[in-house]
Amino acid sequence: MAENSLLEKILGLQEKHESLQAQLSEPAIISDMKKYIQLNREYKELDPVIAAGNEYKRLVESLEMAKEILATEKDEDLREMAKEEIAEIEPKLPAMEENIKILLIPADPEDAKNAILEIRGGAGGDEAAIFAGDLFRMYTKYFETKGWKMEVTDFSEGAAGGYKLVICKVSGDHVYGTLKYESGVHRVQRVPQTETQGRVQTSAASVAVLPEADEFDVELNMNDIRKDTFCSSGPGGQSVNTTYSAIRLTHIPSGIVVQCQDEKSQLKNFDKALAELRTRLYNLEYSKYLDSISAKRKSMVSTGDRSAKIRTYNYPQSRVTDHRINWTMYNLPVFMDGDIQEVIDQLQIAENAERLKSAGE
Repeated sequence: MAENSLLEKILGLQEKHESLQAQLSEPAIISDMKKYIQLNREYKELDPVIAAGNEYKRLVESLEMAKEILATEKDEDLREMAKEEIAEIEPKLPAMEENIKILLIPADPEDAKNAILEIRGGAGGDEAAIFAGDLFRMYTKYFETKGWKMEVTDFSEGAAGGYKLVICKVSGDHVYGTLKYESGVHRVQRVPQTETQGRVQTSAASVAVLPEADEFDVELNMNDIRKDTFCSSGPGGQSVNTTYSAIRLTHIPSGIVVQCQDEKSQLKNFDKALAELRTRLYNLEYSKYLDSISAKRKSMVSTGDRSAKIRTYNYPQSRVTDHRINWTMYNLPVFMDGDIQEVIDQLQIAENAERLKSAGE
């Protein structure tokens, strides 16, 4: 029976969960920080499926007991109570089984990580930069509702407002697993603020979401990194343009360049830039993992192809459409004010359906 196979899998995972718990208290593991972090991550990832499995097991056992009472008991009161319990439990089980099947499919190991969010103004000149600024505000509002912390590490302002580029680190619970669906090209259709003739035009901004690399994910050789300092630009007071506090790091083997000018302290900027460099190097390998997923199944997660148009924001119709799942909402001002959870939920549902389908093949 399906329920028995599920219970067997849950039992096997409980044994693994208990084994990981025991390993995490071993002195040899505690002293090996890289190993400890890896095992602790595995242990925490099992928590949801163990909790769901235990609740499912409890209900299955209660259902069996109620059915046994109904089959053997002659007392009408007890039989009536058993019928009520059966009627209450049976409708719950199919949804619980589907949820557990999804939880049993190995999740993206990066989902629990913090993220680096990068927004670039694309085709459309000044209007694209303004739209990139609108997207940045939208995400900022969304982060506030989630209780996440955001730190801007680099930016380049547009001539007419907004940003040609803005990069920030987002910290909190399950950040990458939530934001990863936002990677791709976001297209806007509206009368530009810089347009006087009142014609609707199309411009775009690209969004990239990267899982932040942990210190132990990438081993950096400092001899491979060239460090340059320069004066910060943008708002920040008199000291901004007179102090060489901004940092630019070049990873010589890969050619990757990152910079940070957010802090007045050169040391703090260096630490932030180094963290971003680590993330970008890590994502060279991570992109191969995403490519392997997309080769097997249709994925909601962008593989980094910035030409993939994922969403259109149509201002004249107050409409936002996600093209991957044909989802449309006719309340654009609310969406742009950070109310984007619904589309993320729908993308996750679609992704889970693909995962289930792929697991069943």
